[in-house]
Amino acid sequence: MLITKAHHDIPSKLQGGGTMRVFVISPVVQGYPQAKCCCISEIYQVTGPVERFAGQIASQGFFEGPEPIPYDVEGTDRGNQYKIDKSIEAYDEDATHSIDLLVSLPNCNGRIAATGMCLGGHLAAFDHRVLSTVCFFATDVHSATLGKGKADDSLIRVRNGDLKGRGELVMIFGKQDTHVPRQGRDLIRSTLEDAGIPTSFLEVQAQHAFIRDESSKGRWDAALTRSLFTFMMEVFERTVGRDLGPKSSDIKEPEHVC
Repeated sequence: MLITKAHHDIPSKLQGGGTMRVFVISPVVQGYPQAKCCCISEIYQVTGPVERFAGQIASQGFFEGPEPIPYDVEGTDRGNQYKIDKSIEAYDEDATHSIDLLVSLPNCNGRIAATGMCLGGHLAAFDHRVLSTVCFFATDVHSATLGKGKADDSLIRVRNGDLKGRGELVMIFGKQDTHVPRQGRDLIRSTLEDAGIPTSFLEVQAQHAFIRDESSKGRWDAALTRSLFTFMMEVFERTVGRDLGPKSSDIKEPEHVC
């Protein structure tokens, strides 16, 4: 499908006011509203790799709500500083405003998915309107070090039941990811499973940022990225692309058969 690109500036009440710019990448399908995907970027914001990633999703018939920071040392230091200067409440506000914008657009059918890489992705999963979320190497979750004061409460919220009744969740990590070591991945997995969250937890032979097709610092794996993109689209097509009506609470345990 062909795609179009636009942006919207949304006033922010937190972080001293100002505006948040949301980029919208839409498939060109006249006369038919589509399901939408909220794509939250990494610390470098909407760079070329993030925009291409969002564009690929949009060209599948969904559409995206994803100014870039350089991938050099200075840009990395600046992005890492921004992520701990920004309050947790401001992160939540960003996700809420992005989804508010998507559902307000005339070519949105109200069905929302979310994805993101590094610090992005999981931030939108707590919104009740999100039907499924696919997170690529979600960072600072296990250490609770995201946001001002390094006091991220994502796992606390999971334990408190804030993800109960929300959408399906997919967590994807590289087993050689030095940002999220094995102990961190185990903590995330066990917390989600103990809370009864419908989660697919994938650990692959990759490093951090393996889906970044530019300035990945030797970590980009194109074949693995393509495979996992297909996995993500299956989740989105099943949970968001099709409207199967209200979900029934009568879900039976699988029968034990050979």
